[in-house]
Amino acid sequence: MLEPAGNPPIPSSAVREHPVQHRFPDVRPRRVRRAGWVGLGIAAVSSLALAFLPSPYVVEIPGPTFDTLGATDEGPLISIEGVQTYPTEGELRLLTVKLLGNRQRPLTWIDVAEAYIDPSDSIIPMDAAFPPQVSVEESNEAGRIEMENSQSAAVAAALLHEGFEVDSDVRVAGVIPGSPAEGVLREGDRILRVNGEEAYDVYSIRASIADVDGPTTFDIRRGEQPLTVEVTPAVEGEQKIVGIYPSNEFGFPFQVDIQLPNVGGPSAGMMFALGIVDELTPGAMTAGTRWAGTGTISALGDVGPIGGVVQKMHGAVESGATHFLAPVENCGQVAGHVPPGLTVFAVDTLDEAITAIDAVAMNGDTSGLPTCEP
Repeated sequence: MLEPAGNPPIPSSAVREHPVQHRFPDVRPRRVRRAGWVGLGIAAVSSLALAFLPSPYVVEIPGPTFDTLGATDEGPLISIEGVQTYPTEGELRLLTVKLLGNRQRPLTWIDVAEAYIDPSDSIIPMDAAFPPQVSVEESNEAGRIEMENSQSAAVAAALLHEGFEVDSDVRVAGVIPGSPAEGVLREGDRILRVNGEEAYDVYSIRASIADVDGPTTFDIRRGEQPLTVEVTPAVEGEQKIVGIYPSNEFGFPFQVDIQLPNVGGPSAGMMFALGIVDELTPGAMTAGTRWAGTGTISALGDVGPIGGVVQKMHGAVESGATHFLAPVENCGQVAGHVPPGLTVFAVDTLDEAITAIDAVAMNGDTSGLPTCEP
């Protein structure tokens, strides 16, 4: 093959392994590039604006804690008069949950995102925390009545545990408008039996309603007249609701006062009862150990489940507690979520709670006590 004169062949060793990269000018119209940046800006601004829009959620966080063996600004949390009491030590802390957000002041999506990454917070739908058909006033009143019932049931449970006699009475404190009970039950009605079972306290009534499908039968006394009426409960979530605020009325052999202002709901019942038992028995039950716990209690000493148990465990750790009492029925939420430094025991009755505290106080073997771990 002939090469053109004056142009010797290029040796193979001089061939580049990669072709030369040429840079070409951006020939896109400036308005197209400008439009792209504007689009990105609009998207960013829109995302930021959406982040500050109200969300349909509220957030549960750990709330204040209170030592049932201690005092509040109002004075001793538990005061007992008319019977011998004994010094205590250590702590028996009840726990609360605080709700962030409501229908008047909803949380933004940024608030919800921050709660999502905090293991001590829980995100729940607005409707679950504030049912649309229940006003804020009705919700607050229900919480107040539940707290009063919790306190009186705790006193009854503690006194019955210590061998004292307790008279019991349950009355209708209010009827929710539009509920199944409206027009059937009245405020002031004394509830004697529910579905044939003795109405010893609020919790026995709820258990009797839950145990029967179909209409619920109430044997009541209205003034001096005995009556039997039927109410078909409504179902909300997993609960059967008849629409009354039942109220415990007990007759105690001496005076027991519980002062805990601005706290509602029934979940402090077990810890109230433990504090009363400790004051009525010689020696410090806790032996100086810092306990916390949660759970409803019936007058007969049955411990029931509560909400916000994860937040309450974190609140317990923040308060310095090292041991925690959780209702057996809450173990599904407890397992796998126990904060470091906290030992949790599962209890179903007041007796079981006292057994756990005694075992730790005596440095005994706790390996046989129930926990929530699988």
